[in-house]
Amino acid sequence: MPNNSLFDHVSHGSLGHQIFNLLRDRILNDEYTTGQKLNELALANELKISRTPIREALKQLELEGLVESIPNKGVYVKGFSPRDIDDMFEIRLSLEGLAIQLAIDRMDDVYLAKIKDVYDLMEFYTLKKEVEKVNDLNILYHETIYQATQSRYVEQLLRDVHYYVSVTSRHSITQQERMETALIEHKAILDSIVAGDKELAKKTIQKHIKKTQLLVRQYYANRG
Repeated sequence: MPNNSLFDHVSHGSLGHQIFNLLRDRILNDEYTTGQKLNELALANELKISRTPIREALKQLELEGLVESIPNKGVYVKGFSPRDIDDMFEIRLSLEGLAIQLAIDRMDDVYLAKIKDVYDLMEFYTLKKEVEKVNDLNILYHETIYQATQSRYVEQLLRDVHYYVSVTSRHSITQQERMETALIEHKAILDSIVAGDKELAKKTIQKHIKKTQLLVRQYYANRG
């Protein structure tokens, strides 16, 4: 096997997970198309690693429903359908409405300061029109709210759902107008948290999620 793998310094126990994350990102970012075959040997050669972690990653992708293993044929990309994405938004609507109320109940100065800091950075990079930075900060903003619930169960459930939703939502935030309206929505969420108004916070964050859901629906309708 060739040397100089990108994963030379990754421990064996986490290598399969690293490959899983890499392949999952490629699928969700349309680098692999639905129906495309993923070849173990080709991937091992590309990434300069053995086939074992590739096999582990493909099994995990199958459990996530992102690929399908067909006996005697191979592993093929399934990806997400628009309905799958819509279902995840509906799950997120319910869970995040609960999460922000728990977060307000359990909020301390450390988490509140972190949410404010993330918002300030989001505002800064929105004005600079740096889409990728804003996308990353959007993920961090919501994950900080999950962390503020101080519930590992809520945090884990929402982190998984939000990961998939955030990747598929990137298409909706590429226009400057949406970046600006999303910033306004995030400010309204922050204001409701500062005010300690749980009902307003739930309503505000769900309105924000529904807006993103609508834009993602439109994106996939136009693409199809």
